Amino acid sequence: MGKSNQSGISRLFEFTGKHKPLIVVSCVLSAISAVIQLSPFVCIYFVVREILAAAPDIRNADISKLSFYGWLAVGLSAAAFLIYFAALMCSHIAAFYTARNMKSQLLHHLVTLPLGFHTTNSSGKLRKIIDENSGQTETFIAHQIPDLAASFITPIAAIALLLFFDWRLGILSLLTIVFGLGLEMVMMKRSSSEFLKQYQNSLEDMNNEAVEYVRGISVVKVFGQTVHSFKRLYDSIIKYKEFVTQYTLSWKLPMTAFTTTTQGTFFLLIPAGILIASKTTDYANFLLSFIFYVIFTPASASMLMKVMYSSSYKMITDEAVRRIDSILSEKPLPEPAVKAYPNGSDISFTDVSFTYPNADVPSVSGVTFHVPAGTTAALVGPSGGGKTTTASLIARFWDVDSGSVKIGGVDVREIPSEILMQQVAFVFQDSRLFKASVLDNIRTARPDATREEALAAAQAAQCEDILAKLPDGIDTVIGKKGIYLSGGEQQRITLARAILKDSPIIILDEATAFADPDNEYKIQLAFEQLTRGKTVLMIAHRLSTVRKADQIFVIDGGKIVESGKHDALVRENSMYARMWEDFQTSVTWGIGKETVYVS
Repeated sequence: MGKSNQSGISRLFEFTGKHKPLIVVSCVLSAISAVIQLSPFVCIYFVVREILAAAPDIRNADISKLSFYGWLAVGLSAAAFLIYFAALMCSHIAAFYTARNMKSQLLHHLVTLPLGFHTTNSSGKLRKIIDENSGQTETFIAHQIPDLAASFITPIAAIALLLFFDWRLGILSLLTIVFGLGLEMVMMKRSSSEFLKQYQNSLEDMNNEAVEYVRGISVVKVFGQTVHSFKRLYDSIIKYKEFVTQYTLSWKLPMTAFTTTTQGTFFLLIPAGILIASKTTDYANFLLSFIFYVIFTPASASMLMKVMYSSSYKMITDEAVRRIDSILSEKPLPEPAVKAYPNGSDISFTDVSFTYPNADVPSVSGVTFHVPAGTTAALVGPSGGGKTTTASLIARFWDVDSGSVKIGGVDVREIPSEILMQQVAFVFQDSRLFKASVLDNIRTARPDATREEALAAAQAAQCEDILAKLPDGIDTVIGKKGIYLSGGEQQRITLARAILKDSPIIILDEATAFADPDNEYKIQLAFEQLTRGKTVLMIAHRLSTVRKADQIFVIDGGKIVESGKHDALVRENSMYARMWEDFQTSVTWGIGKETVYVS
């Protein structure tokens, strides 16, 4: 599944699928309704003609004809309303299915994308594209496409009526319409695709920063800060405000001119009517036509407004479809043509290099190492050195640019994704638990696991005290009715997941970073259960956790600069030795012994 060669409305109709005929029916019905909506004006014309024919004593007017034209106008208005309602019913059904198809394609495609795509694209940005952009296309199909069809038919019928009764007044009325259309084209040119692109970018930035702010609001409140402390959110709001305000003000003159022109037809009709009336020989017939134009011409302004809004919504929809296709155009994780299966759980990197998309500097460059099955290796080094990126290549968060990553002697690109995911279990420093029961959270790793297996995994992960304090034990829903867990407790639930998964390879990425001493002790006990007999790759800043590793690889600038065991690396008196010295200093640091008493 990927991006189509079509764009704009054509591309939108591809999402509609088998419901496309409903849109056609909707457009036809809307056009018919638009023409019928003009008919009551003709009925009014005949009513006025009957009254003028009976003047000066209107009591002589034919009441039956007046009643006929009056009820005909009411009937035609009701018919136009019902037909338009039927048109909207068809367009809404098509719109709902289109939005469903669009979201379904997006969500199914997201599942096929590399895990790295999800780590580099924020949930706020993806949510906006999936929800709001599909919502915009739904609105366009449901309301704007029927109106767009009507806006093409109505001018033809309107021009015919304007020229039919009195061509002189008709041409004057058309002048205002033509001038209004000219202004409309100028304004639509201002609403360029570049503006809409910037507008959508501003909304995405603001939405993304708002999500991040909400996630970090506890920190903001603890330190007594305001929204200004989240500078990126504040800047995105100000940037959006300034952009929209500036653009809105730029419309002040053209919109005023457009409204004045379309609503000010009387400035031409009244002087022209006086001049023509002074020279006409059939005053009564001219007066009849003049009254018709005074009533009908202002109604043409609403026709122009519909054209303008439909055109504007079309550009918004084009940009929304483009953004949806920007996700669908992302390449899925390639599946091997010939499937291979790993023979063991050792890990081998051979001259691996990788550069993130749109980055200039490689994050991993020429990395080579081997982790034998059943051993523990550690990746250490300065922040941003490439440790997490290196580990993520094992599970194909991204595919390498050059070199190879192998598990059990087989390149991970040749292993089917489902098998590869069974081989590797990740434990991140940022634990993610769903708003579901503890049981369901643990069984995320293996949905077919029994309750007893999940309980055993929780026990192995040292979660007994957590389950004991929860009102419904392992069936307690996290995040409901004030049920929340600390960072260390969440980490232990995450470890229970990994234990239940029972993968031969375990990758631990700063798994104890946010744990307090008590939770860290229990997490370490859980590690012993999790890593027993497994191949372990550990990423750590806290060097005390890697002292017993079988191998330690020091990564800096995307390259391995040192490797060996702890004691040997300390003796070399190089980067690892300096890191160990700094770590020792940090753990022995404390508040000065002198105590100051404040009375």
